[in-house]
Amino acid sequence: MAANMRGLTQFIADIRGARVRELEEKRINKEMANIRKKFKDGNLDGYQKKKYVAKIIFTYILGYKVDIGHLEAVNLISSSKYSEKQIGYLAVTLLMHENSDFLRLVVNSIRKDLDENNEVHNCLALHAIANVGSSEMAEALAEDVHRLLISPTSMTFVKKKAALTLLRLYRKRPEVIPAVEWALRLVSLMDDQDLGVVLCVTSLIMALAQDHPDAFAVCYTKAVDRLHRIGIEHEYSGIYTYYKVPAPWLQVKLLRLLQYYPPTEDVTLKSVLNETLQTIMTSSAEPSRNVQHNNAQNAVLFEAISLAIHLDTRSPLVDTAAVLLARFISSKETNVRYLGLDTMAHLAARSETLDPLKKHQGTIILSLRDKDISVRRRALDLLYSMCDVDNSELIVGELLRYLKVADYVLREEMVLKIAILTEKYASSYKWYVDTILQLISAAGDHVGEEVWYRVVQIVTNTEDLQEYAARVVFEYLKTPSVHESLVKVGGYILGEYGHLIANEPGYSPIEQFQALHSKSQFCVAPTRSILLSTYIKWVNVFPEIKPQLINIFERYRHVLDAELQQRACEYYALACLPDDNEMLQNVCEEMPPFPPRVSGLTSRLNRKMTDTEDKRTWIHGGREINLEQQQMSTLVRSKQAELPVNDSTTASGTADSAVLNALAGLDLTVPSEAGESAPAPRLTVGPSIDKWYQKLTYSAEGVLYEDVQIQIGIKSRFQGYLGQLAIYFGNKVSAPLTSFTSTVYVSDSAALSATFAKIPANVLAPRTQSQQLLQVECKKVFTCPPILTVSFLAGAYQSISIRLPVIVTKFFEGVKFGQADFFERWKLIGGFPREAQVVFPICLDAAGHIDLPHNRRIVSGNHFEILDGIDPNPSNIVGAAVLHTSVEGKVGCLLRLEPNREAKLCRLTVRSTSEEVATAVQRLVETALRME
Repeated sequence: MAANMRGLTQFIADIRGARVRELEEKRINKEMANIRKKFKDGNLDGYQKKKYVAKIIFTYILGYKVDIGHLEAVNLISSSKYSEKQIGYLAVTLLMHENSDFLRLVVNSIRKDLDENNEVHNCLALHAIANVGSSEMAEALAEDVHRLLISPTSMTFVKKKAALTLLRLYRKRPEVIPAVEWALRLVSLMDDQDLGVVLCVTSLIMALAQDHPDAFAVCYTKAVDRLHRIGIEHEYSGIYTYYKVPAPWLQVKLLRLLQYYPPTEDVTLKSVLNETLQTIMTSSAEPSRNVQHNNAQNAVLFEAISLAIHLDTRSPLVDTAAVLLARFISSKETNVRYLGLDTMAHLAARSETLDPLKKHQGTIILSLRDKDISVRRRALDLLYSMCDVDNSELIVGELLRYLKVADYVLREEMVLKIAILTEKYASSYKWYVDTILQLISAAGDHVGEEVWYRVVQIVTNTEDLQEYAARVVFEYLKTPSVHESLVKVGGYILGEYGHLIANEPGYSPIEQFQALHSKSQFCVAPTRSILLSTYIKWVNVFPEIKPQLINIFERYRHVLDAELQQRACEYYALACLPDDNEMLQNVCEEMPPFPPRVSGLTSRLNRKMTDTEDKRTWIHGGREINLEQQQMSTLVRSKQAELPVNDSTTASGTADSAVLNALAGLDLTVPSEAGESAPAPRLTVGPSIDKWYQKLTYSAEGVLYEDVQIQIGIKSRFQGYLGQLAIYFGNKVSAPLTSFTSTVYVSDSAALSATFAKIPANVLAPRTQSQQLLQVECKKVFTCPPILTVSFLAGAYQSISIRLPVIVTKFFEGVKFGQADFFERWKLIGGFPREAQVVFPICLDAAGHIDLPHNRRIVSGNHFEILDGIDPNPSNIVGAAVLHTSVEGKVGCLLRLEPNREAKLCRLTVRSTSEEVATAVQRLVETALRME
C-alpha cells in the first residue's frame, strides 16, 4: 500500500533517516501542520485523504499524540474503494477509543457494510466492531452480526469472523446479546461442514453455555457427535490436520465444553463418549519424536483426561489416565510436567481413593524443588489435594520444610494450605499445636490474620488443648526472635490460660510477663493493644505482679495513639480497684467458647483460587466439595483413645462436639451442583397435531407430524416396562435438511427414561427417509409424555416440538379374569381415592347408535384385556390390565365403560391399587374417546 502512496513512502523514509529525536519531532510537526492545512482547505479527493490519514496513523503508531484526521477517517469508511475503506477502518480502530463521540458517526456506515454482499467489506466491518467493541456498537450492531453469522449465503471466513465478533461483544456487554433466543440457531452451526466455522462457533458457545447451560444443553450431543466423527470416523479435512493430529484446537474446545455440564445419563451418548476418550488415550500412549506432534497430541490428551475424571472417577478410563499422568510428571519437558501435575490435582480433588496417586508421592514432593515456579505451584496444589489421614504428617512436614526456601509469591498460599491441612487431618492435639505454631514462627509476614484467629478459636473451644498450648507458646516467646503473629497468639493464650501453667517451675507469672513484654517494643499498636488486654487479665489472676502491670498501664496513658491511650486508661482504672471488687473479676472472666463457624482459612483460600472465567465445577483441594460429606475429623475419631472426656468443654456439654466445632469446624456441606431442570420445550401448534397424537396413544403406528417439508412417523412395541419406538423422518423437499437434530425431553427422569439407540445423522438427504430407534423404560408411574424436538436448516432454521405417544398405558399388559374374580378384585380395591370416575358426552355413529367396535378399539389399544361376559349389559366394556414398572413393580388396574344411548352420556370408572394410576388411565381413555 505504501508503494502506491509516494508521499507516505517519503515520509516514512524521512522519519527513519532522522539521526536524533529532535529531528524526528521536527519532521513530524512539519507534516502535521501541512496535513491540518490540507484538511482545512477541504478540496481533497479520496486518494489524498487516504494518504494523509495513513501518515497520521503512522505517527500515532510511533507514539506521538494526534488530534486530527478523525472526521476524515469516518468519511473514508463510506468510500466504495477497498484501499480507502481499509485505511478508514484502520484509523477508527487505532485512533478512537470505545467512548469516542466520533464512533456514533460510523455506526450506520458499518451497518451498511455488514448488509452488503461484499465479503471483504463484511470482514472490515467485523474487524472494526471486534476491535473497538463499544457499548453503542454492541447495542446497535449485535443483531446484524448475528444475521451475518447464520446467513446461508455468508462465506465461511465471514462466519468465522462473525462468531468471534459476537464473542467479543458478549464478553464486554453480555446483557446486549439475547443468548437464550439465539441458542438453538447458534448450536446448529456446530454441524457446519467447515471445521474452522465449527471452531469459532464452539468458542462462542463455550462462553454462552457457561452462563445459560439449559438453553445450550443440546450442544452436548453436538459436541459428542463431532468428537466421534473426528476421532473414530476420521471425518475431517486434511487442512485441519496439525502434525498428524486432527483438528487439535477444536477437539480441546469440545472436550472442555462437555465439562461445563454434569455427566450425561444417556446410555448412547455415554457409550460413544467413552469410546472416543478411550481412542484418544490409546493413540497418545506412545510419544513421538516430533515435538510439535507431541504438543498437539498432549493438549487433546490432557483435556480428555480431565473430561474422563469429570464423568466418572471410578471408570477404567481414569485408571488408564492415572498411569499416563505418572509418566508425565517425570517428563523432561517443563510444560508436560506442569500439565501432568495440574491434571493429577484435578484427579485427586475428585477421586474417591488416593491410592494410585500415593504411589508417586515422592516424585510429587521432589517437584516442589523444580526449577520452574509454575511447576512448583502445581506440585503444591497436588500435595494439598492428595493429603489425607494417612499421609498428612508427611506432607505437612515436607511443606513446612519447603516453606523456608519457597518463593515469596507462594508463601501466603502455602501458609493457608498448611494451616487447613493441619486442622483437617490432625491426629492429636499435640501435633496440631506444634505444627501450627511452627508454621507461624517460620512463615513470618506471610501469616494472614485468619491463621492466628483460627488457632485462638480452636484453643478456646478445646479445654484439653489449653494447658499444652500455653506451655508451647511460652517456649516460643523465650526465643530471641519471635514474629509478631506469634506474639499475638502468645498474648491471647497466656492471658486466658497462663494460670494453668503458672505453678510449674520456669513458668511463673513474672517469667511469663517478662517473656511477653520483652517482645512488645518491636510490635505495632494493634498488637500492643492485645498485650494490654493480656495484662489486665493477669491483674485478676496474678496479684503478685500487679505493681509491674499497673506501671505499664501508667506509662501507656500518655502515648499518642488514641486506641492505646484509651485502653490503658480504662485498664488502669480497673487495676486500681480493690482486689475483692466484683467488677474486675467479671470483666476479666475467661472467654467463652466460640460458636461453631465456617473456617475463615478455607474461605480465604477459595477466594484466591476461584477467580477465573472458566466455570468448570472443580477446584484444587476440593475433595469434600465433590465427595460425600465427612462425618467427623480424624482427631474426633482418635480423641476418645487419647484424651479424657470433659463435659464442660462446650455449651452443649460434650467433648466430641467441642472438638468437632474446633478442629473439624470446616463447612463440608455438599453444594448442589445441579441447577434448575431445563424448561420444557414449547409445543408446536397445528390443526391435526393433537388428533395424530391421540390416535397413536391407542395405535402402534401412524403419522405423528407432517408439513410441506417433513413427515414424522411412529412404529412402537412394548413389553413389560420396556419399549422401543422407531421414529421415521421423511424429507419431502428436493433439498437436504442440514444440521438435523432430534432430542427428547423427559420432565421426570426418575419415572421415565428415553434415549436414542445411536446419535442421529445431522443431514437428511432430499426425498429420503431415516429411522431412529428410541429406547424407553417405565420406572414408575408418570403423567407427562416425553417431548420430541426436531430442528433443521432448510433455507431458514426450523424447530418442531411434539409429544411422543409414550403414555403409562403403553406399559400395561392385559389380564384375563372370570366374572367372580373380577368383581372380587373390584370390591377389594374399593372406591375413592383408588377410583377415578368421569361422565362425559358419548360419541354415536352416523345412524345414532353406540359405536361399540370403536370404543373397544380404544380400550384394547390402551393395552387392556377386554373381558366379555362379565357385565350383564352388552354395551358396557370391562377391562383389566397390569402396569409394569422397573422400580415399583406391578400395579393392577380395572376399567368399566358404561355408555347410555338415551342420555347420550358415558360413564368411565377406573379402579387401581395405585391412586395415581387410576387417575392417569381415566384421563387418557376419556381424552381418546372425546377426540373421536
